[in-house]
Amino acid sequence: MALGSGTRHRRYGNRKGLRSLLFRSLLLFAFALSIGPEIRAEVKPGLAILPFLIERGEDPGKGAVCSICRGVHRTGDIVHGAQNALTRELYGRMEALQTFQILPLEKMEAALSSRDKKGLEEKPLSSSIRLGKEFMVDYVMIGILFRFEERIGSSLGVERPASVAFDLHLIRLKDGVRVWDGKMDETQRPLSENLFQVGSFVRRKAKWLTAEELAEVGMEEMLKKLPGAKELEERP
Repeated sequence: MALGSGTRHRRYGNRKGLRSLLFRSLLLFAFALSIGPEIRAEVKPGLAILPFLIERGEDPGKGAVCSICRGVHRTGDIVHGAQNALTRELYGRMEALQTFQILPLEKMEAALSSRDKKGLEEKPLSSSIRLGKEFMVDYVMIGILFRFEERIGSSLGVERPASVAFDLHLIRLKDGVRVWDGKMDETQRPLSENLFQVGSFVRRKAKWLTAEELAEVGMEEMLKKLPGAKELEERP
């Protein structure tokens, strides 16, 4: 009798343990379902940023045509190192936005050093899309530089002001659609030439900027208009 009673107790204990385990499993499953959308929402789309390309145009008098959007810009001098400075600035600002998971610059540079850069310069859109797919990212950003003229003078007075022109283009790789464009084409002007530009003059530190400083201010204003990940994903 005592042995049979012990067996029944063990069976009852096993059934009770199974019910407890099943209950805990259901709770965990329900919890996972409840936080699933939030976890998925935190996954950032991948982005590859290409180093800036230079577009000089065949006829400087007629300007240069952007190979991505076909917009026309006046060309001009490009200070040595301007491409690298703009690329680093863009990386830093895009990382600060925290909208994308950005491919490290070192990986992009290594990939470009092992392939024909001429193909990228001649066909930037198709080459960039192909490169982005190799890295399995969701977007690529292409920068085109037309003009990066340094000021002649100082912050207090100039013989020639700084002048900068560049485009940014964001391409969605799943369908090859250009979902956003950023454009800067500016030669700094004194406030006396246009009193309606007081806000712009103040944002430019109320002084004569170097070409790099002017580009930084323009890029900051440009990227403020970049939509969030959800809107970029849904754009037609």
